[in-house]
Amino acid sequence: MKSFTFERANSPAEAAKAAAARPDAKFIAGGTNLLDLMKLEIEAPRHLIDVNRLGLDTIEATEDGGLRIGALVRNTDMAADQRIRRDYGVLTRAVVAGASGQLRNKATTAGNLLQRTRCPYFYDTNMACNKRQPGAGCAAIEGYSRLLGVVGVSDACIATNPSDMNVALSVLDASVETVKPDGATRTIAFADFHRLPGDTPEVETALEAGEFVTAVTLPAPLGGKHIYRKVRDRASYAFAVVSVAAVIQPDGTGRVAIGGVAPRPWRVAEADAQLREGAKPAAARLFADARTTEHNAFKIPLTERTLGAVLTEARS
Repeated sequence: MKSFTFERANSPAEAAKAAAARPDAKFIAGGTNLLDLMKLEIEAPRHLIDVNRLGLDTIEATEDGGLRIGALVRNTDMAADQRIRRDYGVLTRAVVAGASGQLRNKATTAGNLLQRTRCPYFYDTNMACNKRQPGAGCAAIEGYSRLLGVVGVSDACIATNPSDMNVALSVLDASVETVKPDGATRTIAFADFHRLPGDTPEVETALEAGEFVTAVTLPAPLGGKHIYRKVRDRASYAFAVVSVAAVIQPDGTGRVAIGGVAPRPWRVAEADAQLREGAKPAAARLFADARTTEHNAFKIPLTERTLGAVLTEARS
């Protein structure tokens, strides 16, 4: 690990301003992803800004009946909150499906939101990776790609977003609150937060230089049945091969988002409209623009079967 300097911010605006002044700086809270990347020298910040003391560790009701989850709320506390368990069950289920209890005790809302891909070629500094080194090429495209993306990918990158929490936030139509270095705030719709790779896979979110995430906001409860189903290679502590987050109403209508298949949580409005017709037509909409490899083409029928199991559970 390379040496770095360190400071503690006293406010979100101060943190954002400090990051904007140092392009080689990174925010650190739980550090469950960043420290691993620093040890491998995939990330090499020269300056760390500790944001743990900013008071963003509470979950509060909003005026429209939703919830505002602070950026520093630990994943364990989020999943255990009685309001989230009651009204946003898909989020609790998704968070508990991720990582281990020890990691959830440290990992934060914003950190989970921003975690980097687990593509093995991204983690192997001996391999070409446009996300790690723009213009280097993508070894994954011609390599072993079983766990990599099948939709939303590009000629520059086929990595997937690893977060279970993000898939649930997508189906809930969450939004992300931020503060910029000049103190201005903004709200970003969750659907617009994560970017597709295109020709610039190193640009992963809509955040501007120094912009700091302060909260994730959930709209008023949707009702219905909340289900999160994760297919993985082992029973625990494994990233999704595919995952399905769904909120299904008694009349069969609902919403679905999928994980493990794209550079961001994958949700298509036309697929939501097909849920009453069954998993096959909904999956056809989800994967209308799929680009598979010989190793990962199985993810499409696997997702269809997983969605079918979710719909059967919802209707039982």
